[in-house]
Amino acid sequence: MRCPFCHNDDTQVLDTRVSDEGDTIRRRRRCAKCDKRFTTYERVELLLPAIVKKNGSRVDYSHDKLESSIKLALRKRPVSSDSVDEAIGRIEEKLLSLGEKEIPSERVGELVMRELKRLDKVAYIRFASVYRSFADIESFESALKELK
Repeated sequence: MRCPFCHNDDTQVLDTRVSDEGDTIRRRRRCAKCDKRFTTYERVELLLPAIVKKNGSRVDYSHDKLESSIKLALRKRPVSSDSVDEAIGRIEEKLLSLGEKEIPSERVGELVMRELKRLDKVAYIRFASVYRSFADIESFESALKELK
């Protein structure tokens, strides 16, 4: 591990601890050159599938993009952050369980809509109106009928 202060590659682990949840390892380190101490964290990194957009381009999955899209739909709605985190967790679990290297963006959108329908009906309609690109009032009405 490179020292963040002097960029020396020679560092020593002084202490290692597992987090209470058991999903992170915390390591205290000391640089052999400048003698400064710093902390590093290790956690499991799961590889989620690449997203294939409608135009055929491929992008890496982005947790932040998914989270911001969901939060935008839920803006000013009475839904807790914990509920949002749980919904994102369910979406990511589903993506991992598919075992695919690539997944169409439409599939991700459908997973998001399913979670938003569970969380908040107004947020569901907000997201659906953008995701499905409602062209007229009839398509909007059909989305409302799906909720009933």
